Amino acid sequence: MHTRADDRSLGELFGDLVRDMGILVRQEVNLASTELTYKASRVGRELALLAVGGLVAYAGLLAIVAAVIIVLAAAGLPWWLAALIVGVIVAAVGAVVVQRGLAALKRVDLAPRQTIQT
Repeated sequence: MHTRADDRSLGELFGDLVRDMGILVRQEVNLASTELTYKASRVGRELALLAVGGLVAYAGLLAIVAAVIIVLAAAGLPWWLAALIVGVIVAAVGAVVVQRGLAALKRVDLAPRQTIQT
């Protein structure tokens, strides 16, 4: 492909340098794209898992909430007060669950570390 290094002109050397730099830039872009695609799919799986778990828990929670309100009302509390007490407790638990989910997402490192190192 190349002749001996001493036989190449300055123009040929410069052309090789430009070509090699272009190859390097393309390889770095491909590496960054691959790394970011992997990390994005990982975040997507975790978000899907979080959403499915939330929906299933929500269905169960609705049944439990209704039962607790009925029990409190049967114990002598007015219906509106029973619903208010249960609603406040459920909202507090929901806030804790959301905070945990956000904390788990923040632990995912989205920076293309391998690309940055090269």
